[in-house]
Amino acid sequence: MKQIVGLFPELLGVGGVQEAGRQTAAALLGIANRHSWSASFLTLNDPSGEQSFQAGEKQVSLRGFGRSKIRFGLAAVGAARSSDDDRANLVVASHPHLALPAALMRLVSPRLRLLVMSHGVEVWKPLAAIRRAALLRADIALAPSSDTAEKLHRVQGVPQRRIRKLAWPVDPKMLKMSDAPTALRLPQAFPQGQVILTVGRWAASERYKGTDELIKALAQLSATAQGLHLVAVGGGDDLPRLKRLASDRGVADRVHFFEGISREELGACYAQCDVFALPSTGEGFGLVFLEAMAFGKPVIAAGVGGATDLIEDQVNGLLVTPGDFQGLAQAMARLLREEPLRSRLGRRGAEIVRRKYEFATFQAGLESVLCECGLDSSGGA
Repeated sequence: MKQIVGLFPELLGVGGVQEAGRQTAAALLGIANRHSWSASFLTLNDPSGEQSFQAGEKQVSLRGFGRSKIRFGLAAVGAARSSDDDRANLVVASHPHLALPAALMRLVSPRLRLLVMSHGVEVWKPLAAIRRAALLRADIALAPSSDTAEKLHRVQGVPQRRIRKLAWPVDPKMLKMSDAPTALRLPQAFPQGQVILTVGRWAASERYKGTDELIKALAQLSATAQGLHLVAVGGGDDLPRLKRLASDRGVADRVHFFEGISREELGACYAQCDVFALPSTGEGFGLVFLEAMAFGKPVIAAGVGGATDLIEDQVNGLLVTPGDFQGLAQAMARLLREEPLRSRLGRRGAEIVRRKYEFATFQAGLESVLCECGLDSSGGA
């Protein structure tokens, strides 16, 4: 029996990397089951022991290591030692930082094939020498966007012939919720009036998300848009500073932060908002854009990074100059003022998501990449 071993930073937490990991694990499990292969998933940062999560109709099992790099690495090497060289085996490292334990696995079992996935900002600067060397040993490096693929080649030195692009999918559960939005319940204290929604992790290390610019833009519009509110969904250690910024700009009563809400409540926020905006300068992809588009909402993004793969200016959203809060305010005002434009961009976004970013499309693309790695249904690696 052929074997897939998936190495993940975390599968049970909140965030784009975690969500992309969950969809990847679910896809790998579906592919393995269809071909009667085995699949096992090890996660560095999830609680120790056997865990699981629900992905669609699948229950995906994993083994967490409670942030113990030593135990995680030993388990990965142990999985390689237990492999049979007569089988075609594959290790999928779902983050470039996990290419190192994956490369160690191949030292133990030289026939192992290695697929390394990247997300975005982590490959925008040269990796540490040992991590970069491990990444360069990958048979295939996978990127979710053209920008990340370009950074893998130009910054990390991965040969273009080894790079493949495969966009992450929208969460099937979120897509299902978008088909019946009236059944969703909003979180308490969700504001009345026109709403700009943003979703992310508000960490001091990730101020590139653009929440500062959104607050400044809201303050600029507040004099002429009396019923306008900004809803920011997500948590992080930068929240106190952002709340102070809203207060300093005189819009504390118009900026609403929601932490720890359920996926259903998040879906309700997408359904209720008028515009989704995330003017981030550091997105390697941007799953939240797809979620907003699934609900038929126009999106505003900075014209940089992976967002430019997802958003075409004047087609399904508006692209603004990175860091220009005045340009951002103008884009927000335009969408809030022109309902026909909002509707047209939103409809087009919903069509694009269902045509290009459904889970089945991602799973088929991933299976094709696995076959390129040598793990196919007919022979060995």
